[in-house]
Amino acid sequence: MTGTATEKSAGKTVQSDQKPAARNGSAHPEGLVTDQGTTSIADIVVQKIAGLAAREVRGVHALGGGAARAFGALRDRIPGASASVGQGVSVEVGEKQAAVDLELVVEYGVAIAELARAVRRNVITAIEQMTALEVVEVNININDVYIPEDDEESAPAGNRVQ
Repeated sequence: MTGTATEKSAGKTVQSDQKPAARNGSAHPEGLVTDQGTTSIADIVVQKIAGLAAREVRGVHALGGGAARAFGALRDRIPGASASVGQGVSVEVGEKQAAVDLELVVEYGVAIAELARAVRRNVITAIEQMTALEVVEVNININDVYIPEDDEESAPAGNRVQ
């Protein structure tokens, strides 16, 4: 195939063409296709990188919607189960590009616009440095604000912090 095909889903366009023009002028991102072989990167890898990078930003309390966080809390109580670092993160990965959607819970008092810029910058930098994929967009959905008093009110009387 010599033409360019694009995948369009949920408003995102991620190129998955056979002959893309990467930033370095070669047909593929540097290092992913060499004379010795091809490296492919699974969606889950990009999802985990994005989740970890988003959590590094001060002011991000958690990732995921209410149901995802509730399921994660349940999973944390099961011995041997591991928390999902990709919770609240969805990605689309093409041959040379990636698009990311994040669902965030922010801490009360944080400037949301500044937080979104910092998260976007951190996620893009982490993905591009680790995978050589070009991040075409990072969409951020703030779905809740964390208020520390909410934890104290919902904790059983014996577990409240005094």
